[in-house]
Amino acid sequence: MPPRESFNAYFKSAFTVDNVIFGFDEGKLKILLIRRNEEPYDNYWALPGYFVMQDEDLDAAAQRVLREMVGLENVYLEQVHTFGAPGRHDFGRVITVAYYSLVKIADVSPKASGVAQEVMWHPVQDLGELAFDHGEIVSVALNRLKRSIRTRPIGFELLPPAFTLTDLQHLYEAIWETDLEKRNFRKKILSMDLLKDLGRSQEGVAHRPAKLYSFDEDRYQALMDEGFNFELREGKRK
Repeated sequence: MPPRESFNAYFKSAFTVDNVIFGFDEGKLKILLIRRNEEPYDNYWALPGYFVMQDEDLDAAAQRVLREMVGLENVYLEQVHTFGAPGRHDFGRVITVAYYSLVKIADVSPKASGVAQEVMWHPVQDLGELAFDHGEIVSVALNRLKRSIRTRPIGFELLPPAFTLTDLQHLYEAIWETDLEKRNFRKKILSMDLLKDLGRSQEGVAHRPAKLYSFDEDRYQALMDEGFNFELREGKRK
């Protein structure tokens, strides 16, 4: 065993958490970003993230950062990946644990504070240059989301409680960056028997009002207990 003092070199790293918060609005998949007000990367758009305190659990740190930086509370977060390349932070060796979450944009009201001078939803396809390696973190989280919606109905977390089949199709197209054949998509979704027909239609639209549906969580859980396999496949690439 090496002498105890030689271990000091291993205690010179810092940890941060970074949160990739996905939302869906106006037919576009979006990510919540902050505009930083401190160096490094002052005035750059970045993911809501910051340092982990010495006595703090990682999950608790991720929740705290969201609460203190953009005013979001009780957001479900799932760990995605750890990023620890040397040189990723100007201050020294900083390892970050990335989380991602899916929220309904209409249900949250982000407010900038702390290191965030501004907070805004950005379309995934129009992020520009982000601070640190946050572009890479977004890419990894997006790939996780693309895989997950094939086998889990997590996409419904991004939709309002009442939605149309067109809304649902546009969500999958936005995430997969893929055109889906309308008839086949609807046939597959309806055959799963996971949607409740709410018995009402859209209001105040210029076109023919479409039926409104909601996701039947109880039905999904019952089917899962029976060995149900939720699976959707991507269509032809754009």
